[in-house]
Amino acid sequence: MKILIVHNAYQHSGGEDTVVHAELGLLRAAGHEVEFYSRCNTELRDMLPFKAAGAAFWNASAAQQIERLCTAFAPDLIHVHNTFPLISPAFFESAVRRRIPLVQTLHNFRLLCPQGMLLREGSICRDCIGKAPWRAITRRCYRDSVSQSAVAAGVLAFHRQRGTYARQITRYIALNEFCRATFIEGGLPAERLSIKPHFVHAPARTDDVPRAGGLFIGRLSAEKGLDVLCDALALLPGCAVQIIGDGPLAQLAKDCFGACYLGTQTPTAVMALLQRAAWLVAPSICYETFGMSLIEAFACGTPVIASAHGAYAELVRDGVTGLLFRPGDPADLARKIAWAEAHPAQMRRMGESARRDYALHYTPQRNYELLMDIYAHAIQSRQDQCRTLPVC
Repeated sequence: MKILIVHNAYQHSGGEDTVVHAELGLLRAAGHEVEFYSRCNTELRDMLPFKAAGAAFWNASAAQQIERLCTAFAPDLIHVHNTFPLISPAFFESAVRRRIPLVQTLHNFRLLCPQGMLLREGSICRDCIGKAPWRAITRRCYRDSVSQSAVAAGVLAFHRQRGTYARQITRYIALNEFCRATFIEGGLPAERLSIKPHFVHAPARTDDVPRAGGLFIGRLSAEKGLDVLCDALALLPGCAVQIIGDGPLAQLAKDCFGACYLGTQTPTAVMALLQRAAWLVAPSICYETFGMSLIEAFACGTPVIASAHGAYAELVRDGVTGLLFRPGDPADLARKIAWAEAHPAQMRRMGESARRDYALHYTPQRNYELLMDIYAHAIQSRQDQCRTLPVC
């Protein structure tokens, strides 16, 4: 199969960018021909604001580049990861004319919420799901800016009105049942929404390594619940949690965790630390669409203490592969951490259950099987459509 991957990368590489490159490697290792069209948000530094806004709505130049690539490469399928803000969905029309199926992975909630996280002022916000997103402008939801919020909301409203999301994408990939249900509520066609989680490569087993303490892995930003973790640990003197990551709350991490703040680490170092941790803590206050650090923990046989909402409540089976606590509640998180520290044998058993969940659902091989099934359905759907329409 010949596959074209399209992705707008972020200025600071995160989990989404990691997933894109992991899937690229997975497909190439399986023998597929893969081309990669990518733009990076570092380009925004040299762009005038009105040009950046125009590109977010309709980037004709990017569409022409992708069309030329389609002419030269002749892909069987285009897999879209992110188009905002530099690529835009402008190239979708050309793909439809060429009868090339389009598959899009829904890494965040941007097709429902201009900010992408369904979060406002530290609380879950569902006000724009299935509705005109004008509230995002008055509330400055995107980057705390009226103008940037207007662009993000305008792009969403414009392409909803044109039917871009409802008609032009052949198949969507949601990362779990929670996300699928949320996108259906927001108006995406249920029959086009498949479920495929992400994957990680498991390290070699090290069952004889002693485990102690907790670990936090993630971007150090408000939505990840770092302040909730700080407040919980204030109730647990002597409890050690190591912090991996960087971001706007790095200084808070340094102040709260001292020598336990490890900053950015290599993937190999992260896996080694997970194999020595008694548990991973994931206190996000927003609805996460997935949790790469959670399945990394599962691959290492490490149980997870996580917020009981969004994807986390689906990934972690309470009392089986980890513990769930009330989102944003430091006291409840402290209780769960205290229980974990007092019951190491039970936590080790949960870690073994987590490893079994990984083997069933999150291996590269299982992911490849799911991806191929989605691609096959997308290709068949496009062929069926083109049999009934003169121009599809």
